[in-house]
Amino acid sequence: MWNYEKRLEYPINIKRTDAAMAKAIISQFGGPDGETGAAMRYLSQRFAMPYRPVMGVLTDVGIEASNRNLPG
Repeated sequence: MWNYEKRLEYPINIKRTDAAMAKAIISQFGGPDGETGAAMRYLSQRFAMPYRPVMGVLTDVGIEASNRNLPG
């Protein structure tokens, strides 16, 4: 079901750095209202869920939210 290859889907060639753009991007991914924060909340809430089917839904939603953070 899972195939893990440690390689990027698209090659990345950084020609120059842009600190302002990096700050904006990281705030969307890792900020309090970013996608990574939402994914982590779903995944952490699953451990307090007493119902197995709902636990599975929280896991699936958290994984899907974290997959949206991947490039490509």
